[in-house]
Amino acid sequence: MPELKLFVAPNTCARVATIALEEIGVPFDTSLIRTAANQQNTPEFLKINPKGKVPTLLIDGAPLTENVAILSWLASTFPDAHLMPKASNAIEASRQTADLAFFAGTVHPTVTRIAMPMKLIPDAAQSFETVRPKGVEDMNKIMKMIDTRLQDGPWWYGDTWSIVDGYLYWVWGRITGVGFDGSAFENVQRHCALNNERPAVQRAMAREDANIEILKSENLYVAPR
Repeated sequence: MPELKLFVAPNTCARVATIALEEIGVPFDTSLIRTAANQQNTPEFLKINPKGKVPTLLIDGAPLTENVAILSWLASTFPDAHLMPKASNAIEASRQTADLAFFAGTVHPTVTRIAMPMKLIPDAAQSFETVRPKGVEDMNKIMKMIDTRLQDGPWWYGDTWSIVDGYLYWVWGRITGVGFDGSAFENVQRHCALNNERPAVQRAMAREDANIEILKSENLYVAPR
């Protein structure tokens, strides 16, 4: 059994890898990165991940970065956890990778434009006036497509939960947490409610809540806005 340590920060997409590890059920440690204190750019962390980002997964001390890679490795290393459906051929496996890449490469950047528009232009006030509205416009298009996909089953792959659903769960929570109006997307709302019932999701959120309390005690928690 490999020794696993996941570097995380509340509200980030590290939640997805945390959910995956909780679904697997193997022992793992988490290490809180204090982004408000710029800990992600300290020499100590940059030695582990020069990109200065979470999630970063240490596997027997060796780092693996990027959610697509982390989730793919976890799914293949722990097949009994069924993080992804079993692919019957190479093209089906590639389509599953494409699904993860869609969330990492298309949906996630749109989340950033809504939840953290100040990262894109230096003027914070202007970012909320210009970047966020366009992000909301594009996210509505994305969510319309996702909502249509979910109409034939509660999960991304129909009746079977996968870590893609964990990724969508983070996306939905992140954008609605800063005021995105999701009332038009009933299937996605149902999807989120079903995720909330999963014990692994509850355990992952409990870890995140504990880290939020640590940051609050250190005056380092920045609430979503």
